[in-house]
Amino acid sequence: MARRSPRLTTCPCGLGQPYAECCGPAHEGKPAATAEALMRSRYAAFALDDAAYVLRSWHPDTRPADVEPDPQMRWTGLDVLESTGGGLFDAEGVVEFTAHYRDGGRPGEMRERSRFVRHDGQWVYWGPVLTNT
Repeated sequence: MARRSPRLTTCPCGLGQPYAECCGPAHEGKPAATAEALMRSRYAAFALDDAAYVLRSWHPDTRPADVEPDPQMRWTGLDVLESTGGGLFDAEGVVEFTAHYRDGGRPGEMRERSRFVRHDGQWVYWGPVLTNT
């Protein structure tokens, strides 16, 4: 995944803040303060094709060897539905979100409840929360 130039005025994560003040610092190495902030920064990294950050922010026990985007897919918006735990004094947290995209020109969405944990003092993505159905 080749990183797109983040010449943005507004961050893709949906908070409406300038990229340089929102997810940009996380992409440059500043640790996310909360699990939700990490999730938003990961969404922004997907939107910007920043595979290095996506992999770096993934727990080493669950991280894939590589992340390859679908060149037809463009991430178009993020809605955070619920966030539990994941604060300054928590060891883990769960963030439920809907990520909107266009795939080959057709709109779609991906919904996930993601688990985040602290690893070496920083928030990292563990994986989706699996539920029994």
